[in-house]
Amino acid sequence: MNLRRALLPILATVTFTTPALAQKPGDWTRADSLRGSLTAPERTWWDVTFYDLHVAISPRDSSIRGRNGISYRVLEPGTVLQVDLKVPLEVDSMVQDGRAVPFRRDGDAFFATLPVAAAAGAVKTLMVWYHGQPQPARRPPWDGGYTWGADSLGRPWIVTTDQAVGASIWWPNKDTQADEPDSQRVAITVPKPMVDVSNGRLRSTKRSKSGITYEWFVTNPINNYAIAVAAGQYAHWSEGYDGEGGRLTLDFWPLDYHLAAAKSQWTQVRPMLQCFESWFGPYPWYEDGYKLVEVSNNGMEHQSAVAYGNGFANGYRGRDASGTGLGMKWDFIIVHESAHEWWGNNITTKDLADMWVHESFANYAEGLYTECLFGKEAGARYVIGNRSWIRNDRPVVPAAYGVNAQGSSDMYPKGGQMLHTIRQLVDDDAKWRDILRGANRTFRHQTVTGVQVQAYFSEQSGLDLSKVFQQYLTTTQVPELQWRLAGDTLSYRWAQVVPGFDMPVEVATGGEWTRIRPTETWQAMALPGATPATFTVKPDYYVTSREVTE
Repeated sequence: MNLRRALLPILATVTFTTPALAQKPGDWTRADSLRGSLTAPERTWWDVTFYDLHVAISPRDSSIRGRNGISYRVLEPGTVLQVDLKVPLEVDSMVQDGRAVPFRRDGDAFFATLPVAAAAGAVKTLMVWYHGQPQPARRPPWDGGYTWGADSLGRPWIVTTDQAVGASIWWPNKDTQADEPDSQRVAITVPKPMVDVSNGRLRSTKRSKSGITYEWFVTNPINNYAIAVAAGQYAHWSEGYDGEGGRLTLDFWPLDYHLAAAKSQWTQVRPMLQCFESWFGPYPWYEDGYKLVEVSNNGMEHQSAVAYGNGFANGYRGRDASGTGLGMKWDFIIVHESAHEWWGNNITTKDLADMWVHESFANYAEGLYTECLFGKEAGARYVIGNRSWIRNDRPVVPAAYGVNAQGSSDMYPKGGQMLHTIRQLVDDDAKWRDILRGANRTFRHQTVTGVQVQAYFSEQSGLDLSKVFQQYLTTTQVPELQWRLAGDTLSYRWAQVVPGFDMPVEVATGGEWTRIRPTETWQAMALPGATPATFTVKPDYYVTSREVTE
């Protein structure tokens, strides 16, 4: 069978891409810099503490109208403040301290000029009123925006997605992952009899002539791309789960005619939570609960309101990218998107360039869940099976930071292989579990850099993993173990590696595994009974090998 041809249908459904991923180095625009910059003076003097978002949705003309109160703490005096809101949405006015604030527009950014600079430590609120027809999502969830859809009965079904493209595609905010509010209100008004499901807990439902307003409240820090609208004809039921953090409420929101299917398929939430709490520590949002919400796209990791669109079936849209059959034994969207509650929502990267921290760990979590269900060997087979859809087209981490850039979609499978390889290097599963749990405890509810995460794993493992991270994240080369046998003597070295790469690896010739530590220089060791026909490298390491006969 032509493996590449066989994989194409799977790749078409499993490869996660966004318009940002398609950019090449040097293609960055001023808009990319305005949104991606973490050092612009209009952004650095103030820290978001609270968003108070109110949006009225009109399916009739695909428009929205609302306001967002941006509460912020002054870090150092400043008078020009950047608020992001994408074309074609318009800002009507900005008000602070009861006075109108003048502003100018530069593409997708608005610059408000305050009359005076507040003292450091002061807390202010800038109210931004806006309206318009937001960009529609052309290919959700990868290409974000509003989906003005309908369910199978023709009733309006409205869903938002905005990872990578940015939350400013539908509401005004400081559109960077580096600055999260400490909490947020999300009040969405929809026509009767629609129901809106958003993040956090439902505080109130108010009826008026204009529709029904559902007020949700998130009591924890939240990244802006996680804020979401899911409005339709929903059914609802609630359960309790006794986990590591106490009593957790589980709320389920399928479309009304999918209630029976959801009650059958979504039972997988409990074993998923049990598995991930054991590996990663307590679910990070006990105060805000866990929700699973049916949407019209494949799914997305909306914090405390995980979006689900996998057709109430195992696998990912009916397929298993690992090619092992193991991925057909559980629901991909429930597992992968919920893993982001730890990796992506609890631990959020400051810059999109470090999105591997979100996606590599979520991909690796799929293997851990398989391990929870079927044992360690099965989990490893699942992870290794995902190796077949690595492209090595571009580095996982792009060269540019601060320009809203992401690297290759290999951040999913290749990142998972990297973590599985590091587990072999740690060579102590109890210690590995402690490292994963410790990361979620150490960086709990924080925004981080990829460098911080790398340093943490090196420090906690007691291993210098810097070259391992550099190899797999910043190059497209797969380490190649070159070897040759002369009698009972094995010679070996690494090729296609970054300078100084000396990662250990395990090899065998039909017997027990032997750990060697190649460098870029030939080394030799005695390996009695070795033959070229039986020489193998342990498949848990993401490397290749080649016999060199000359």
